[in-house]
Amino acid sequence: MTTPGGNEALVRALLAVSRSMVALAVRNLAAMEADVTLPQYRTLVLLATAGPQRSAGLAKELDVAPSTLTRMCDRLERKLLVRRFHRDNDRRSTWLALTPAGRDLVGVVMRERQRELSALVQQAGLDASQECLDLLDRIVEASGELPDGLWWDRWEVSADPVDSVTLP
Repeated sequence: MTTPGGNEALVRALLAVSRSMVALAVRNLAAMEADVTLPQYRTLVLLATAGPQRSAGLAKELDVAPSTLTRMCDRLERKLLVRRFHRDNDRRSTWLALTPAGRDLVGVVMRERQRELSALVQQAGLDASQECLDLLDRIVEASGELPDGLWWDRWEVSADPVDSVTLP
């Protein structure tokens, strides 16, 4: 595999780390008996990150067909993890938001992942340099994700009543 700029080794290492992170997420969800698939969980995480979303925008963000998102959210709504609503000024668009139970599920899974990652770092005897931490921050930013502290700030208010949430 050849990558632009000659970063083949970095790309291979990140690919391996990516597989590890997905495996960790799947194990966490299974261990918690959350009855949520990985795509459903990703939907909950996006709602925790960005707050209430138009269903069309969320489908685009997840790179799924609107009908796929509708079926996924039907299941999440039955599990009381998301709610659908319409804004007074736009009755045509369906909006999605986390319920308090959905927000709490995301928080519990994230905290468990943090605990497991902390154990992995300790087990491997790792101590990251500032250069390494900067590299990871740049990867997070380039992928469109939020730094951890800001993500938790958004998570904290992600299940507030819809009227009090600043919408995009």
